[in-house]
Amino acid sequence: MAFCRLIFSLILFASLAQAARADGLLPPGNYPPDPLASWSFQDTNGWTSDQGYAPISFTNISWSILGDGASLVVNASGQQAYLDYYIYEPTNDATNLVLNSSGGSLDFWFAPNWSSGTNGGAGPGQWAQLMDVGEWTPDSSVGYFGLSIDPSGSNIVFASQDGAGNTYSLSAPISWMTNIFDHVALTYSSTNVSLYLNGQLATNDPGGLSVWPPPTEQAVWFGSDTNGNEQAQGLFNSVETYNVVLDTNDIQQIFDWEEWIYYMNPYDTAYAALSSAPSNPSTNSTTPDVITGAGFLQSDGVDSDCSYSTNAYFVSIANIVTTPSSNGMVNVTFSINGGQSGYMYDVFAIGTLPVPLSSGTWSWMGQGPSCYRYTIPNVNSADCFIILGTPQDSDGDGLTDAYELLVSHTNPYNPDTDGSGISDGWQVLLNLDPTINQVAQFSTSLNYGYTLADWLNSISGIRTSSVTLDNEGNVLTVSQ
Repeated sequence: MAFCRLIFSLILFASLAQAARADGLLPPGNYPPDPLASWSFQDTNGWTSDQGYAPISFTNISWSILGDGASLVVNASGQQAYLDYYIYEPTNDATNLVLNSSGGSLDFWFAPNWSSGTNGGAGPGQWAQLMDVGEWTPDSSVGYFGLSIDPSGSNIVFASQDGAGNTYSLSAPISWMTNIFDHVALTYSSTNVSLYLNGQLATNDPGGLSVWPPPTEQAVWFGSDTNGNEQAQGLFNSVETYNVVLDTNDIQQIFDWEEWIYYMNPYDTAYAALSSAPSNPSTNSTTPDVITGAGFLQSDGVDSDCSYSTNAYFVSIANIVTTPSSNGMVNVTFSINGGQSGYMYDVFAIGTLPVPLSSGTWSWMGQGPSCYRYTIPNVNSADCFIILGTPQDSDGDGLTDAYELLVSHTNPYNPDTDGSGISDGWQVLLNLDPTINQVAQFSTSLNYGYTLADWLNSISGIRTSSVTLDNEGNVLTVSQ
């Protein structure tokens, strides 16, 4: 009960702080301006803004207890997901987002369901939109204004297109971890553009912004592009827009006010997931063995008390022991029992146990044979649930059924879940999203090259590769 009371107190205190700010009850001092519009996502049914304005439309979004009370989740595997609002409310004179040379600001908290490539993860695997007005195109033929994350999760990018061939962009490196909230702020005007991360200036352009989306753009989208694709795959909270350019002190003060809510919420700690381990795939066969290698598992030698099973798929975890590491982390040691000699068994982990198991985003820790003891060092989570996967690959796409159900969220009985003509295994190997048909997406279709017989022979843009085919057009090898 103490745990529940602590959660309640945190949420209550945050709500009182927000109300005090809105009602002018804070003690005298220099405070940031009030937001033009804001979204705390407490209305998880109608998704109205804090000012009471309803969205234009939404689908396949959900909410989480992580963050400050409730967070918007945009992460619908294999489905379109979106939430969009009017830039200019049609029933009154309210404006939700300033898009002119006088300038404005935007800030929010975001926690990815992936980890950055610079942090040992694979990133979102595609461009991930945090905030989107219009649609980005290679030739700036439509018009766009937004923040996005590159496919490896290593950079945050602000870009603006005028629909007349002109593009502006500004980026900063990031190193984000799964389910850990980071604060992002953008300020923009004709005289300066700045990106802030966790209260600190990450980069700025004193030349200012001269490329603006056309005035025909009427909606702002959170967590996806205008088609419900390029999903952010994460959680949003405390989104705020301003009709002024916030200064460095404003950004720092907003961050200082809010950070403790995200760092002290014990639910956030419990959900702090592990990053997936690096894999050592083979690429010299028609069906690559995509997820292989020891990963994070450190072998502690043979388990003398282990016995094999009569079935390769009857396997279990035994004798789990945790020991303190450093900085509040722990080492997790266990045995893989059962199974049969000659088979490799995958180990998956997650911070909080989801129901059903496949509804969560698990991390692949590594694989090893049965009847050995292993240690996963420096587990960065208050809780750690571990599950074993067998080598069964029902559709022969190079991904085990367990990996498809727990990590990639693809169909273990269909080798080409998204119907792109590229198997799930090859897509994971190439850092593509196997649940979205990139070939059919306008923004990525130019990344694929074909022979005169319309057979795929090259891939570029995310990871440049040449493709070798057999006489029937099946992918044999991919060289990078």
